[in-house]
Amino acid sequence: MDIRLTAAPRAPAPVPAIARAPAVAAALLAFGVAAAGPLAAQETLRAPEAFAGIADQAERSAALFAEMGKVLQSPRCLNCHPVTGGPTQGDDMHPHMPPVIRGEADFGAPGMTCNTCHGAGNVAFTTGEGSIPGHEPWQLAPVSMGWQDQSLAAICAQIKDPDRNGGRDLEALYEHNAEDGLVGWAWHPGEGRAPAPGSQEIFGALTRAWIDTGAACPAG
Repeated sequence: MDIRLTAAPRAPAPVPAIARAPAVAAALLAFGVAAAGPLAAQETLRAPEAFAGIADQAERSAALFAEMGKVLQSPRCLNCHPVTGGPTQGDDMHPHMPPVIRGEADFGAPGMTCNTCHGAGNVAFTTGEGSIPGHEPWQLAPVSMGWQDQSLAAICAQIKDPDRNGGRDLEALYEHNAEDGLVGWAWHPGEGRAPAPGSQEIFGALTRAWIDTGAACPAG
């Protein structure tokens, strides 16, 4: 008897699931949203005491803001503070995938709002190779608060301007930097992303010292 054995068809490899993520978030893998790539080396953030030796108060104030700029100009802040277009992502600040637009309320287009994929907290991939960032709320900064490709002097002038900073005076700005949870997310950004330099505590202390020395801006 001539018996021929044939191999059973091979099942396709399973697609890694995403732990606790909404069903729509699993589709992110199809867009290549996995790990954000190698983590960037984290800069140090000096406390205000490091600038006590600068005798001129205006000069010390500008130096304090320059130190704050290590946070303000880190990818954790810049990705959600674009001047034009939608958000960027990752330590290399590549275009957001899947592609999204700002929308009228800085919250994405109808049917594709930020909370379609971003929940109230970070969600790690089960592969351990990245995560979906999250916080409540999660949205883009207004166009008036766009920082990408802006000089530190321009960012400083913008931050001090209530017409462009959400109506905040300097005290409200301090509270925002020192206590706001979305600002604090920058130091707890989830797997696959380098945190902002230092800590929110140091960033808040720098903001306090900058205000108390006159809130001077760095030169051009």
